[in-house]
Amino acid sequence: MQLPPKPASRPEKVSLWRYMRLFRKDILSAQPAKLYRAWMAEFRTPFFRSYLVNDPELVKEVLVRNPDAFPKSDRIGAGLRPLLGDSVFLTNGDTWKRQRRIIDPAFEGGRLRDTYPGICDAADAGVARLAGLPPDEPQEIEAITSHIAADVIFRTLFSIPIEDETAQEVFHAFRAYQRTQPILNLAAFVRGPAWMPRFFRSETRRHARHIRALITKLTQDRLDLIAAGKAPDDLATKILTTKDPVTGDVFSRDEMIDQVAIFFLAGHETSAAVLAWALYLLALYPEWQDRLRAEADGFDGAFAHLSKLKDTRDVFRETLRLYPAVPMMVREASETQEFRGRTIKRGAQIVLSPWHLHRHTRLWDHPDAFDPARWDTENGKACARDAYMPFSAGPRICSGAGFALIEGVVVLARLLKAYEFSAVDGRSPVPVAHLTVRSTAGIWLRIRAR
Repeated sequence: MQLPPKPASRPEKVSLWRYMRLFRKDILSAQPAKLYRAWMAEFRTPFFRSYLVNDPELVKEVLVRNPDAFPKSDRIGAGLRPLLGDSVFLTNGDTWKRQRRIIDPAFEGGRLRDTYPGICDAADAGVARLAGLPPDEPQEIEAITSHIAADVIFRTLFSIPIEDETAQEVFHAFRAYQRTQPILNLAAFVRGPAWMPRFFRSETRRHARHIRALITKLTQDRLDLIAAGKAPDDLATKILTTKDPVTGDVFSRDEMIDQVAIFFLAGHETSAAVLAWALYLLALYPEWQDRLRAEADGFDGAFAHLSKLKDTRDVFRETLRLYPAVPMMVREASETQEFRGRTIKRGAQIVLSPWHLHRHTRLWDHPDAFDPARWDTENGKACARDAYMPFSAGPRICSGAGFALIEGVVVLARLLKAYEFSAVDGRSPVPVAHLTVRSTAGIWLRIRAR
């Protein structure tokens, strides 16, 4: 049975310097193979200790039962601050809780119905853009899904299509930013005071300033429309006008700029990556592509009937299992803990890895196989509860998880209704993790109109 691509693991023992270089290049292949079967592993540096945790009960302790004792670590987040500022992705404590109280209502069930037309319109626009492609010429699919996912964000957040001039500029600036921003900054290994230089590349700072200037314009324009009573009823308006139920305050313009940056990074970058991997897997396993195409042909497009796209949802879930957009999350112990008989000192880094947990050999049946039918098995149901966290878990679960699932299912259904996707011989993608799990040289497929 052919297995989906998976990066090779590093040797069991390497020097700290070698590990830093491997980690900076790709956090997946920088890890040893034993992490796919370990319940917990310790990594020591001269500066801190890190513990990768795969034990489901410990994962629940960190994310669900006692999250305040394990705030987000700034070792990884420090590298993203030029772009994300004090967004909900990076904050902790009362600041984070206030941000979530304002943001969460925009993604509740009723609001998802309101955003559904924008998702459908972006998917249909993506289908139209693919018309006329030469059927025998390989296409880089990550670029295609990135365009569609960006269109979804702009239509649902600001009610503008990707063809809008400012939207186009933000889209291209984000792509340039990702190419210059490694996931590992010096701050990930050497902690220092807030004023300590972080040694960002000049291009990284320049792209971040450019993106934030564009987002500032979009946010100020929306505030002006709100003040004039002419704002569309989209996600940006909802978030900007929602009052914190505790303090009665709304987001300031500068606070909203930080949140828009993470909405785009989380909502666009992660969706684009998972959609690209899903289309590759469907090309690799055409029998599943046929099943999803039949399902799409019978779908009337109504929001109320999304549940009929069951196989499509299972394929998207399985893609998230094999290629979680965010492969690792880092928390910090705020007080001394005991994990599996080991003393975890205050300040230690707790690494939670969906990449390893989702492929854990002691938890999943055939963990490296693509099997969307597993979600109906007893093992799949058990692991869905205890060993599956593509959107994190507990209070810090992604606000947009429901939105992302709808987007993934709708875009896949629309694309498969119109096109057939086939693999290109000799061009199997190799997963690599930067900001999200991508391919080292893109994902190439042939696309033929039905």
